[in-house]
Amino acid sequence: MPIEKQKEKSDAVALRKEGFSYNEILKIVPVAKSTLSLWLRSVGLARKQKQRLTMLKMEAALRGARAKKVKRQIKTIEIKNVAIKDIRRITKRELWLIGVALYWAEGSKQKEHLVSQQVRFSNSDPLMIKLFLRWLSLICGISLDNIEFELYIHKTADIKSAQKFWLNELKIPSARLQKVRIKKNKINTKRKNIGKQYHGLISVRVRRSTDLNRRIDGWIEGICKYCGVV
Repeated sequence: MPIEKQKEKSDAVALRKEGFSYNEILKIVPVAKSTLSLWLRSVGLARKQKQRLTMLKMEAALRGARAKKVKRQIKTIEIKNVAIKDIRRITKRELWLIGVALYWAEGSKQKEHLVSQQVRFSNSDPLMIKLFLRWLSLICGISLDNIEFELYIHKTADIKSAQKFWLNELKIPSARLQKVRIKKNKINTKRKNIGKQYHGLISVRVRRSTDLNRRIDGWIEGICKYCGVV
């Protein structure tokens, strides 16, 4: 082996024994990776060096994961921006149908044992609550004075912070959110909406709205009929 190659091999072996990875050594000793593998196949590593290489691999994996996360976030933004443009302008009729569908999913319906059920809509998503309030105002002609708000929240949560959150989101006076219902059942520890991200659930109730609930029920049946599902 030429003297120059012998020195390169000696340097490579010394670096490997210090715990350097193959990629790090190749930046210092410019040889083919196959040659380096041949030189170092019999080089043992101490525990400290093995730990260093393990850390390097973990850091490389984390960098790769972060890069994938950023790529996924960019792709998500691009898809959402295109989807937003698909919606364009919402007509009053479309808003009407959207609200009916929302109530069908999340609203309180009349039942045989509860024929006088008023309009009540509950959810933990501020956007959904705000959309429902817009629907009540523009489609049903319901003013804010005829609406009551209740906060349903677990006893372990920060109730004052939750009230502040909803008052800010819904732009309503503090006097409108005095009713608080405490949930005493244990929070599922697997849920993600806990801690600072947990603000409870808001229930919107319309006063003297039994007949409106019946109309909504008719609208739901109309959607079913004209979509051909009944």
